[in-house]
Amino acid sequence: MRIAFYTNAYHPTISGVVTSVSSYRKALSDLGHNVFIFTPHVEDYIDEEPFIFRYPSIDIPQFPDLPLVIPISSAFEHILPSLKLDVIHSHHPVLLGRTAAREAEKLNIPLVFTFHTRYREYSHYISLNQQFVKDQIDNWLCDYMGKVHHIVVPSESMRRILESEYGFFHQVTTIPTGIDFSLIDRSKREGLRKKFGWENEVVLISVGRLEIEKNWDILIKAAAQVIRRHSNVRLVILGDGSEHKDLVKLVKELGIADKVKFPGKVVPEVVTNYLVASDVFCFASVTETQGLATVEAMAAGLPVAAVDASGTRDAFEDGKQGFLTPNESAALASKIEILVSEKEQRNDMGKSARLKARDFDINFQASKLVSVYEIAAESARAGEYVKCGR
Repeated sequence: MRIAFYTNAYHPTISGVVTSVSSYRKALSDLGHNVFIFTPHVEDYIDEEPFIFRYPSIDIPQFPDLPLVIPISSAFEHILPSLKLDVIHSHHPVLLGRTAAREAEKLNIPLVFTFHTRYREYSHYISLNQQFVKDQIDNWLCDYMGKVHHIVVPSESMRRILESEYGFFHQVTTIPTGIDFSLIDRSKREGLRKKFGWENEVVLISVGRLEIEKNWDILIKAAAQVIRRHSNVRLVILGDGSEHKDLVKLVKELGIADKVKFPGKVVPEVVTNYLVASDVFCFASVTETQGLATVEAMAAGLPVAAVDASGTRDAFEDGKQGFLTPNESAALASKIEILVSEKEQRNDMGKSARLKARDFDINFQASKLVSVYEIAAESARAGEYVKCGR
């Protein structure tokens, strides 16, 4: 098949959506399909991959990872027909997502959309009446879905949310972002621990954007309770964002600054190294659609202590590969404490986590995605679009 991915973010940006787009492009290509990327221009960045088509864009200082794309390019008017596309796959409902819908209609080919984000949970970024903003987000999403032939959601939790909040009961398929196990080498663990200076420590790790919706204060307060009881425990938080300074201030106030490390935003290969070298994955976000970071940690052999929330609860079984807790620092701390204190249980759950992560093998998930494209083509031929039930 000849597939076009339309995404508002791609390399060199580091995010869950970029990871998903990049992973699926490689896996689909390995299966013999052709995948073309349409994404915004990034200043001073040269693509090493072929067939990356970039629209003009304007950098926004407040949102360094999300440039304002200008979805108009006369060059693409000639390029698109020549690609002889079978399907367009949109990864956002705005900006290039709208362009994807327009081009799919013009080319008379199916449009598939992946619902990567719980958009209503980001309403706080708009300084208006929050109920009004949420209602507008819902209206805008329903309008976009009316142009789509099939929706992909990354977890069953997200499927249930789409059913309850929007009435989407049909033309929806659950396909989580897959994991490429070839990139994870457990044999490097001892060497990496020596490199990081962690030989005699129990390392808690978490990954994500340092933004308020990721619930970092709950995680840090939970870790602080454990660190005060165990001198050999440290916390590593990978990622960057607007909350960075406040979180550094918080760890100082809690008296654990010497036990918490913020390496910042690192490339995926380095993230994998940190995970392989760590002991327990901790997570408190309540806005995940899949919990991709959790699955990646499990693939690296880490047991999980996490707040029970959408996406995350789909990744593992409570009590087998880790623990799910209420959204409270004391509750999260109690489960982290078990994984720190009980080494045998920690190791057993880590082995089970790595085995469970095999369910998310990228090649298997990519094959499911191809099936969705075929179903979407049938819907397009029948003129059947997704219907919002609100």
